[in-house]
Amino acid sequence: MQNPRLASRYAKSILDLAIEKNSLEAVLADMRTLHEVCAVSQEFVVMLQSPVIKGDKKLAVIMAVLASQKLNEITNGFIRLLVTKGREQNLSEIASAFITQYNLLKNIRTVKLTTASPVTDSMKQSIVTKVGTFMPKDTMNLETRVDESLIGGFVLEVEDQLFDASVKKKLADVRTRIIDHTYETKI
Repeated sequence: MQNPRLASRYAKSILDLAIEKNSLEAVLADMRTLHEVCAVSQEFVVMLQSPVIKGDKKLAVIMAVLASQKLNEITNGFIRLLVTKGREQNLSEIASAFITQYNLLKNIRTVKLTTASPVTDSMKQSIVTKVGTFMPKDTMNLETRVDESLIGGFVLEVEDQLFDASVKKKLADVRTRIIDHTYETKI
């Protein structure tokens, strides 16, 4: 069950504590690991959400999964607190909210680029530079994805703004104009 308000509050608490204890980067690494584990393993998320499995068993599984990662004492205590409070099902959401709040704190903007075919490193750098001119005080974090259904072109997403320059979109626009007969008014 998603609870963005709860996730945001817990994320803010651990962020403030990490800043206070000068462990922000270490806690960020732990939260990224947790987020990645939850994104990769649906079984792990289901286990966290299961009301049948007791908290101590969940804690043992979490610690076993993260055993290779030397967790910061703040993260370790935080996970134990979540399990004690019965909030372990929100762990993935809290980790995601923490990363978002960290990015806001450090002025890091995520730019999502979706193309029909893979792009070169020089093209990625060119896009980051171009977008960076509109946000000179921010650091850009480029995420790329390939979606062959775009046919050609690209879709660029910066926070809540979307720029769709794909062939798929242009064909859909042409189709809409033909069906709506909007071309007749221009003759």
